[in-house]
Amino acid sequence: MTDLIDGKAFAEGLRSRVGELAAAFTAQTGRKAGLAVVLVGEDPASQVYVRNKGKQTVACGMASFEHKLPAETSEADLLAVVEALNADPLVDGILVQLPLPAHIDEQKVIATINPDKDVDGFHVVNAGRLAVGLPGFVPCTPLGCVMLLKDRLGSLSGLDAVVIGRSNIVGKPMAQLLIAESCTVTVAHSRTKNLAEVVRRADIVVAAVGRAEMVKGDWIKPGATVIDVGINRVPVPASAGSEGKTRLVGDVDFASCQGIAGAITPVPGGVGPMTIAVLLRNTLVAAHRNSGLALAPDAI
Repeated sequence: MTDLIDGKAFAEGLRSRVGELAAAFTAQTGRKAGLAVVLVGEDPASQVYVRNKGKQTVACGMASFEHKLPAETSEADLLAVVEALNADPLVDGILVQLPLPAHIDEQKVIATINPDKDVDGFHVVNAGRLAVGLPGFVPCTPLGCVMLLKDRLGSLSGLDAVVIGRSNIVGKPMAQLLIAESCTVTVAHSRTKNLAEVVRRADIVVAAVGRAEMVKGDWIKPGATVIDVGINRVPVPASAGSEGKTRLVGDVDFASCQGIAGAITPVPGGVGPMTIAVLLRNTLVAAHRNSGLALAPDAI
């Protein structure tokens, strides 16, 4: 039987711990930990995501600073906003919501964020810190995946892991985190030869390739733990009243993996809820570092 890994429940517990520590931080410093989110344009999905971040930030007892800029905002004006946030002592974490309008260089904007306020973990300095094992900020989704894996499996040492996908946001940092946990890691992707055979030997499979239901049940080693990072919207099968409707699926064919995998994250309700919860965790860590306060590594 395949167990479901409940990311929603884990995220609720993480947010609760963040809230308790955020209250202690406020009592100690006289201010709230602060997260600034910058949104350029009116992308509907980004607007919903930013709104949810703001609500959850406030619910955890932290300060939320939202900067909503029109789509025609120049790159220079956006960089000026980021520089102002870098200099603001009340702002501990800065997140510029992606994607940005086409006329703005995303990498230039990310590079302008102070690495010690880069709670998204996208700055090249934080990527380098992760690669060599120094303290820094890790992208929220892969860090959330590792939290779910360790909660499920305990020590990951010696396990064979396959990460499908090589993006800077998920695939590459996921591999680095698993290496740090002493896994044997293979990074696979759409051009990997005999991909199914590569995946089939893994104790841990992390699917982050962006292709709906690509990973089939016969790719999975019996008893393996499957983490599905994918979020894909596909048409609902044609039936009475369903025309034009869609549903969310992951990169893993959930139905065919049930009964083969030992445990699997569902979509939705698996990895997704972890992303904002880890963002709040990273913001609180940044607040402690920026204030010169110690925070136990296992506190959150």
